[in-house]
Amino acid sequence: QNILTVCFSVGYSAVALNHVIDFKEKKQEIIKPVSPSELFPSLPIVQGTSKRIKVLTRLTLIVSDPSHCNLLRSTSANIRLYDIIAVFPKTEKLFHIACTTLDVDLVCINVTEKLPFYFRRPPVNMAIDRGIYFELLYTPAIKDSTMRRYTISNAISLMQICKGKNIVISSAAERPLELRGPYDVANLGLLFGLSEGEAKAAVSTNCRATMLHGETRKSACGVVYTVKKPRKVEEEETVPACKKAKTQA
Repeated sequence: QNILTVCFSVGYSAVALNHVIDFKEKKQEIIKPVSPSELFPSLPIVQGTSKRIKVLTRLTLIVSDPSHCNLLRSTSANIRLYDIIAVFPKTEKLFHIACTTLDVDLVCINVTEKLPFYFRRPPVNMAIDRGIYFELLYTPAIKDSTMRRYTISNAISLMQICKGKNIVISSAAERPLELRGPYDVANLGLLFGLSEGEAKAAVSTNCRATMLHGETRKSACGVVYTVKKPRKVEEEETVPACKKAKTQA
């Protein structure tokens, strides 16, 4: 509840509650997501708007063996109940599988230690074409100087391949003090090798696109998202001063 309160106070309009499953641990089962209405009886209103904050459910699977991917390939009823599905591959082979074949919305990038493999262009481009986004966490970068170095190094190596496309920056915060506002997160994106526009998209439009990708995956149909554009002011024709004077006369 405290984390949610901080999220809406700093300007976020949507929050995802993450349920993490590590297949290294025994007796890991995918359960039904807890309804946000059960956790938060009254959702706060987003600052500056009249809409209430949107709470999504997310499932993150930490896979370290190709057999762990079979669960994502199967049609599990509980998996379909989550709004966002993310996979955290531990090896290069699993990263290739996640980018090319798995039906997921996010591919998580390890930022707490040096990557055991190099990013390659074919699987990254395949993931971008399929509408899959890559997630970078910023909380480890503000916790420890060593993890900050790994976060920036791994992020820059990814940017060299994907050119700043399909990047989502998340918090994975477990305490309110670990949260930062959207503008602060966008500034952190500059350290990760993103341009100003790409850093803003990583905390706004790319996140919305991930949500829509999840809706498409759940419904097996396309999703159309419409946005009202402000009317453009009609540009006045530039008429030379001499002709304008003659016309007025």
